[in-house]
Amino acid sequence: MASALQGRVFDAVIFDLDQTLVDSAQALGEAWGRWMAEYDVEPDTSRSWHGWTSEDIIRLCLPEERVDEGLARIEELEVATTHAIRALPGAAETLDALPADRVAIGTSGTHAVARARLEAAGLRPSRVLVTASDVAEGKPAPDIFLAAARQLGADPSRCLVVEDAPTGVEAARAAGMATLAVLTSTPPDRIDADAQVRDLSHVRWQVESDGIRVELD
Repeated sequence: MASALQGRVFDAVIFDLDQTLVDSAQALGEAWGRWMAEYDVEPDTSRSWHGWTSEDIIRLCLPEERVDEGLARIEELEVATTHAIRALPGAAETLDALPADRVAIGTSGTHAVARARLEAAGLRPSRVLVTASDVAEGKPAPDIFLAAARQLGADPSRCLVVEDAPTGVEAARAAGMATLAVLTSTPPDRIDADAQVRDLSHVRWQVESDGIRVELD
């Protein structure tokens, strides 16, 4: 799998946030568990919501007239629920190794939630942060990653996306970008990226005059 990235040079790297840079699984479970209890919504364990936007989930759970209220409440709960947020292995070292003007975060969460989680994890915020609220469609549509590339001034074909969710990999592929999967939340046989690593501690970044190269353990 690593051979698909070997020898390639990238102008920019775009990271997903949850379960890619930060471990937010417990926080998400607590926030959404409280939200569902407040709105009398039964958890649907028959499907995976990972990678979905809050709006997409809430539109399936609430009538249209309550969607805005529900969105405001889940954002409030997610911003407040940060005690269990941790940086994933290699995340801090990765953000320190890469030039700030060559890095973006593209997340299905909101700006407020993303910044709260980065701060709780002690990670350097990226200058470019694109969320689902900034674009017409969230993942698996390519909008988030294409917007990030535009803000970085990078050609999509020269961008590498680091993701943990199949919907994110699908979005990156639709944007014409290379993909690296971190296996922090999805089994290797369920995420079809160009390459896979257990987490970012297994990636070495080489920043050179012609761009960024990756070496995988």
